[in-house]
Amino acid sequence: MTTIRQRRVGKGTEAAEDQPSEETNVKPDGKILPDPPGGKVWNILSITVGGIVAISLGLLTSVYVATLHENDLWFSNIKNHCRENNAAVPTVKFNQRKEQEVEREISFRTECGLYYSYYKQMIQAASIQQGLHGLVYDNKTESVRTINILERMNVYQEVFLSILYRILPIQQYLEPVYFYIYTLFGLQAVYVIALYVTSWLLSGTWLSGLLAACWYITNRVDTTRVEFTIPLRENWALPFFAVQIAAITYLLRNHLQPAQQRLTLMAVFIATFLFSLTWQFNQFMMLIQALALFILDCLDMLPTAKVTWLYLIQISGLLLVCVLQFFNSMILGSLLISFNVSVLIARKIQKNLKKGGLLNRFGKLILHVLLVLCLTLLINKFIKKILNLESDEHIFKFLKAKFGFGATRDFDANLYLCEEAFGLLPLNTFSRLSSTLLFYVYGFVLFLLTVAAVIVAFRNLSGSDQVHFKEKMEEYTVTLKPDAAYSLVHTVLFGCLALSTMRMKYLWTSHMCVFASFGLCSTEVWKLILKCLHLYTSQRTQVIKYSIPIITLLYISFKFWPGIMDELSELREFYDPDTVELMNWIKSNTPNTAVFAGSMQLLAGVKLCTGRTLTNHPHYEDKNLRERTKQIYQIYAKRSPGDVYGILRSFGTDYVILEDSICYERRHSRGCRLRDLLDVANGHIMDGLGENEPDLKPSLYPRFCEEIKKNLPSYTMHFTRVFQNKTFHVYKLAKHK
Repeated sequence: MTTIRQRRVGKGTEAAEDQPSEETNVKPDGKILPDPPGGKVWNILSITVGGIVAISLGLLTSVYVATLHENDLWFSNIKNHCRENNAAVPTVKFNQRKEQEVEREISFRTECGLYYSYYKQMIQAASIQQGLHGLVYDNKTESVRTINILERMNVYQEVFLSILYRILPIQQYLEPVYFYIYTLFGLQAVYVIALYVTSWLLSGTWLSGLLAACWYITNRVDTTRVEFTIPLRENWALPFFAVQIAAITYLLRNHLQPAQQRLTLMAVFIATFLFSLTWQFNQFMMLIQALALFILDCLDMLPTAKVTWLYLIQISGLLLVCVLQFFNSMILGSLLISFNVSVLIARKIQKNLKKGGLLNRFGKLILHVLLVLCLTLLINKFIKKILNLESDEHIFKFLKAKFGFGATRDFDANLYLCEEAFGLLPLNTFSRLSSTLLFYVYGFVLFLLTVAAVIVAFRNLSGSDQVHFKEKMEEYTVTLKPDAAYSLVHTVLFGCLALSTMRMKYLWTSHMCVFASFGLCSTEVWKLILKCLHLYTSQRTQVIKYSIPIITLLYISFKFWPGIMDELSELREFYDPDTVELMNWIKSNTPNTAVFAGSMQLLAGVKLCTGRTLTNHPHYEDKNLRERTKQIYQIYAKRSPGDVYGILRSFGTDYVILEDSICYERRHSRGCRLRDLLDVANGHIMDGLGENEPDLKPSLYPRFCEEIKKNLPSYTMHFTRVFQNKTFHVYKLAKHK
């Protein structure tokens, strides 16, 4: 039954002019006939031209984002002095070069600086072996604690890149920082090519890929942020995710030869593995992908055997990453592994899931979903109980509060809830996407394919032996190929994720470009529309299929080309003298073994620029670190100087950095300022006008970060101010016995 339905879907697809349909040369017995000589030549020519266009667009995108990064920071003007440290130069020039190096490094803000610091650490190590040993037995990232960086963080890409830089003969021609950022910009080429190929595979014409790439570039504000957050994990991971989606799209085509299928499965596995290795949120993204496969498999819209392979690839890829990360318990306790295992078990239990009439199958489907859900929760709870795993509990607290399942005073959950990046997708996003016509086309294609998917799903569940229904289907040729069905459910699920959490929009908007361009260049979409309007002819379909995308490309070019040229000509310069002054003071006036406390974001820069030991840092995926950070942040709460001193000394702190931008924060509204989150978590009323919950009490002490500046005896006996400028205040802790 499944095979027949798949062939019927294929017959509803017109062959594209520049790439033959999968069904064009198939005999009734399933054998594939050779292409006619003229068609083969045209096919080779089309693939060659399309491939050249794809590579050209990918390279142009890399140059584009690299130029924007240079124009924004004037990065090349910040000279690195690593190779000149031993030269006999005047003190003034030497200090100037030191300051320039710091400027370059602090341009990697927050967690970006933390990740880059491990690349720098590996580059500066005496040997590769010593550098790896320093990462496996790290005692500078978290004071009074030795941690395994390779286990805790996804930094294998920094390790690989540093080793590559050390062994290649390029040290005299290319500085380490440029090798790093050019690699990331180069991955943008891979990203764009993968999006291009996915759209090409879905539509059958490389014109669709060209449109997808152009939409990606013209909607850069909403599709990528690589030019100003270079080392961020998603910038490493998303190109591999796009490659994986392209490989899955090819895998879901009909009539693949066994060798083609094996090679494609290998490509899916490699891309899945690299995606999982480079981003700590991999399991959540692939869980959504697994849900898409599950939905389509239940509705009989994908071949079950291929879906099973994809489940196994996800599990094996994640387990291999788990081994490389020294059996990271957070991976073993992921919902993805529990879900995929549950699906495979449930399928064995319910062997006749896809047999019977509509009501019978619908009832079985409900039981199947409930069984998978219950098994997933039981397996996941069992694994977490055995491993005593609590690393990801803050994510579920955040989700629970975000979707209205009760208010919370949990500091970690509220820290996420109050960040704009974790809020709802702003409405102005849609106006920007609409200005390029992307959102209009996307909505149009989404509506049409959703209707088609509902019809096909109903047909599959009800059976295809109803003559009247079959005649109706033949009349309107409502079909949906497996790759198009996967793309539809993928974009819907990731769209829901983006709407609920703004930071995840980059997973949706890039695929939105693919989906919209595929629909605009799809024979099936235009054939369906024209048949509904009783205007269908094959020639008319082909004319519309090519003319509408070309008109759209011309519109985008004329409207946005001048703006892109203006953007490329706009020159700015990175300027943060207060932070530069702080970092230079730390390097010159504190011992190498000094331990610093402060905000997570600032301390990442302290580690990168000075190499000093930290009390806490921005990589928040560890329960002990989250508890430690909350304790360190009492410097911005209403606590006594003795309490704060005791907390800081318990983590071996020698110096604490206070920031006026946090102590007197105005960026967030009342209730979301860091000091407010700390007050509520401590049971204290918040500052300023406004309501407080009835059980909150006034604190017995003033706010520490404000009161310490008055140099009162109760504070000076514990803390001595040793540095200050307009932004930062550094205090040295007394060494009491």
